[in-house]
Amino acid sequence: MPITFTLAELAECSGAELQGDGNCLIHGVETLDHAGEGQISFFNNTKYRRFLRDTRASAVILRPADAKDCPSSLLLTDNPYLAWARVTRCFAPSPEKGSGVHAAAVVDADARIESGAVVAAGAVIGAGTVIEANAYVGPNCVIGRNVVLGEGSQLLASVVLMDGVRLGKDCLIHPGAVIGSDGFGLANDQGRWEKVAQLGSVVLGDDVEVGANTTIDRGAIHDTVIHDGVKLDNQIQVAHNVEIGNNTAIAACTGISGSTRIGSGCTLAGGVGVVGHIELADGVHVSGASVVSRSLREPGVYTGGVLAMPHKVWQKNIARIKQLDSMARRLKTLEKALEQLRGKQE
Repeated sequence: MPITFTLAELAECSGAELQGDGNCLIHGVETLDHAGEGQISFFNNTKYRRFLRDTRASAVILRPADAKDCPSSLLLTDNPYLAWARVTRCFAPSPEKGSGVHAAAVVDADARIESGAVVAAGAVIGAGTVIEANAYVGPNCVIGRNVVLGEGSQLLASVVLMDGVRLGKDCLIHPGAVIGSDGFGLANDQGRWEKVAQLGSVVLGDDVEVGANTTIDRGAIHDTVIHDGVKLDNQIQVAHNVEIGNNTAIAACTGISGSTRIGSGCTLAGGVGVVGHIELADGVHVSGASVVSRSLREPGVYTGGVLAMPHKVWQKNIARIKQLDSMARRLKTLEKALEQLRGKQE
């Protein structure tokens, strides 16, 4: 059965103001240029205004100032993308998760599975672990010993939680994520590497999301800590003893070196590299492909990446960059000579 809502129901769930036919039936979401009857779309970027005027969507989410350009029923809000996010969740199908512990799961006799929790086929759960009420352990997940999976948290599939890891309430961990593997600790003995035991663990707060194939290493002594509301994209590396503050969001392919502290309300775009043992203040926003090599102690936007350009132009620019030091020395010499010349003329 298709999921259908009245526009009035979607207005209520999104927190937007209804303008138009509240009884209009909406059965799906779509982009402005592809939407048709019975679908809802949104407008949040002025480059798509040409699609707004001609859209065939039955309803559009937008700002009040843009209402005059739309022929459809409207949901008015100062934050169209937030309202859109809430509407899309209304149409997201609820996965079939079964109930209880599947016969093909392996659960240690010393583990505790609380009421309403679901453990799917192929899952393995170690001794002393607690799966709290209404949590979900998806197929082929591996959970070590003395782990706590908080109430309502979900491990979608093939997730690994190593010994001692603790997750709070309502966390969402996507397939292939590994939480609590050893940090990269090595001591050098005349060219030969010896392992440093990683004795800490990993602690996730409430409402944390971890993307597919992301890895979060356990601490060397103290725990690696991911605070409430943090959102991590796919294929991120979080090294040992990192701390990430509340409601920070980090995009794919970012690498964070050990013992770095990232504040609350930060954003790191895709492909950012962060060196170890530094701090990022609350409200720091780092542009894509930047390398953060020092502490950023003031909130704001920081950019360190080099934009793509034609290869021949890049070669010329790199050649100039190699000459910057000598150019600066020559400039300093010329400035000194100019000052001396001015002194003689006076």
